Amino acid sequence: MKRLSVFILSLGILIGLLIASKYINFNPFRTVGEPIDTFHNVTVYYNGAVNHVTKRNTAKDGYNLGLQYQCVEFVKRYYYEYFNHKMPDSYGHAKDFFDSNVKDGSRNLQRNLIQYTNGSSSKPKVHDIIVFRASWYNSFGHVAIVCNVSENQLTIIQQNAGPFSSTRVTYDLEEEHNHWKVKDNYIIGWLRKE
Repeated sequence: MKRLSVFILSLGILIGLLIASKYINFNPFRTVGEPIDTFHNVTVYYNGAVNHVTKRNTAKDGYNLGLQYQCVEFVKRYYYEYFNHKMPDSYGHAKDFFDSNVKDGSRNLQRNLIQYTNGSSSKPKVHDIIVFRASWYNSFGHVAIVCNVSENQLTIIQQNAGPFSSTRVTYDLEEEHNHWKVKDNYIIGWLRKE
């Protein structure tokens, strides 16, 4: 009985720490707002806890870039600075970037980008926005930019992946019957400027 009590207490502490890590920066080596990476001269900033919000970031012309240091803010800032692209719907969580009603290879009108489903006949390309579905830990989903593609892998650059996570992550990419699949069950698709 004592072992069960210790197990339940330990599990409760672990769950409590996981929940707290969504709101508290546990990384003493980084400061919120610190530049930690860059891609095509667009900076990735450290955000600390994944649910941390400082303020809304807007461009000089008033265009909404998103909540400062969140993943959406980096992706929209990248597309705004690199492509001069403004999304018709400038609001929404990361998971809202992918519209399940849009067919593979068709235009996502909210983002004014071509949308591809994970498992598309179109291989992901550098600059594509990768969209992750919501998870138990992050109910808002996640977005990132493809920064490198090889024959069987792709690498993303991301902002706000967590206090100890890397800004760059590589995933296996597999072609089967002329369809490309990024080997991660949370990736639902990608968006492309054409």
